[in-house]
Amino acid sequence: MDSRSPTRLRFPSRRNFRWASGVVLMGYVAAHLSNHALGLVSLATAEAALQAVSTFWHGVAGSVLLYGAAAVHVVLAAVALWERRSLRMPPMEAVRLLLGFALPLLLAAHLTAMRWAYEAFAIDASYARVIRGLWSPGAASFQLAMMLAAWTHGCLGLHLALRVRPAYRRHFHLLFAAAVLLPVLAALGFFAMGRELQWTGTLPAQMPTAVQRAALDATEQDVKWFYALALLALLAARQLRAWYERRPRKASIELRYPDRTVRVPLGWSVLEASRAHDIAHLSVCGGRARCSTCRVRVLGPAAHAEAPGHDERRTLERVRAPDDVRLACQLRPHGDLAVTPLFAPRAGAQPGRLGREHDIAILFVDLRRWSGLSERQWPFDLVYVLDRYFAIVGAAVRESGGVPNQFIGDSVMAIFGLDVDLPTACRQAMRAAELIGERMDAWSAGFESQFGQRLDFGMGLHAGRAAVGEVGYLETTTFTAVGEVVNTASRLQDQSKVAETRLVISVFAAEQAGIADTLGEPEMVTVRGRSEPLAVLHVPRPAP
Repeated sequence: MDSRSPTRLRFPSRRNFRWASGVVLMGYVAAHLSNHALGLVSLATAEAALQAVSTFWHGVAGSVLLYGAAAVHVVLAAVALWERRSLRMPPMEAVRLLLGFALPLLLAAHLTAMRWAYEAFAIDASYARVIRGLWSPGAASFQLAMMLAAWTHGCLGLHLALRVRPAYRRHFHLLFAAAVLLPVLAALGFFAMGRELQWTGTLPAQMPTAVQRAALDATEQDVKWFYALALLALLAARQLRAWYERRPRKASIELRYPDRTVRVPLGWSVLEASRAHDIAHLSVCGGRARCSTCRVRVLGPAAHAEAPGHDERRTLERVRAPDDVRLACQLRPHGDLAVTPLFAPRAGAQPGRLGREHDIAILFVDLRRWSGLSERQWPFDLVYVLDRYFAIVGAAVRESGGVPNQFIGDSVMAIFGLDVDLPTACRQAMRAAELIGERMDAWSAGFESQFGQRLDFGMGLHAGRAAVGEVGYLETTTFTAVGEVVNTASRLQDQSKVAETRLVISVFAAEQAGIADTLGEPEMVTVRGRSEPLAVLHVPRPAP
């Protein structure tokens, strides 16, 4: 009998449902706009594509997929709005939210004229019918505004979800161009089909009768009234709850921040408490448990903080957060707690400059015997040596795909992985170490005769997750990386001096680069600043 425990099936989280339903709806809108854009070719081409697409969406599978996704998305949006205790939010998030809740009202006319006409009266979808019915300044403007609202809502949702990912940022300019171009082409295709209908005088094969038109209009009004009343009921319920929670005797909790203490009603999240009391609190993803930038260190009784949910737990595990760290957007305390935001935005800083997380490789390079050289040489000679050394290291790093980030004293810090995945970053860092070794050796051939001592250097390489962004004060800022990976790489560079080797690389970074098996036996070393020993490899001379 197999003694292994069966694999547990994990039920999809709310974020999974929201993401999946959003992707389906975004695909539907993109296909709709693309179909409009085919009107630039001809009305017949757009009609043929529309019939093919309608065959799928009008079928059982397409109907379940589309309307199921729409229902899930609307319900999850309503739940999220209900859970919010405060409506304070960044402008981009507010625009996305308003567009999302306005869409059902905007789409009611389109859905009844197209889908309900097909279901109730067997009137097929036809551009000739739709465009003829919309061919007036007011109706055409409303149609285009509706398409733009749906597309903008979807694009903002994708942007907020994906903007922390390196691949998305790397291709953002292309994606942004496509996001702008598609609705423009759709609008041009719409007008091109309207002009073609005017020129040819083509009449639609089917048009609703007066009775059918009246029935469709009545259905449209019923849908709008039902949705509007449901939305108003939700907003009224929120207001009633807010009034109830603010009553003097209603339970509240105390949150102690490093510089002040606030009291909020029970049920508020820490992020909502920060926003309601104008406490600077970074949240790049808009409170969706994706980016981890709102994380806080929590101090207080364990019973006052409920256990992390599925989405929060995944994000905390991804950033290797300790047990006392939680996401402020997800934590809704049951009692008094002390919270310390771990990422505090600077006043006036742009969100993109406040820092984001990356899996990166860090390479530190350090000259040896610099103090002795400084005692014997003129300052201008030292400037020449440093300038040549920085040029060699900087060029090798850039050629390998990295960023020479800091030049401090006789040390250089290089970052790899800002635009690539971690395995590629580690391979790039190893390539840079190889080039640095080759070029420094070539330079050292004449260095000893010129300066009276041998040229030597050491390197440390480690990989992992770090926050990257601009740090500094006022106008004096610099782009850098901050985190355990940076500190450890610096300590490994120090270790190379003790071990009398050219490069000390962590086993993790070597495994990511795919070369751990070629560098000998690992050794456990104690690294200052780390609670546990680290497995490293000593590389006398980095080679291909």
